[in-house]
Amino acid sequence: MPISAHYLVASLIWGSVGLGFFIYGKKQQSLIPLFGGLLLIGISYFIESAIVMSLAAIGILVAIYLLKKQGY
Repeated sequence: MPISAHYLVASLIWGSVGLGFFIYGKKQQSLIPLFGGLLLIGISYFIESAIVMSLAAIGILVAIYLLKKQGY
């Protein structure tokens, strides 16, 4: 299966956002952004569709936001 340009761009964007969350969570010693960042990095390996990957990443970002807003 050939890799599409859409997949590569989506993978680059969400992997970079995930790396940022991972570094932030590590420096602040906060588990929610740390594991959220790992999930964002990981979805680019397991999801082959750019649209599905983007929807999953947005879902993870919303979950991180809501969990941090609740005080976790």
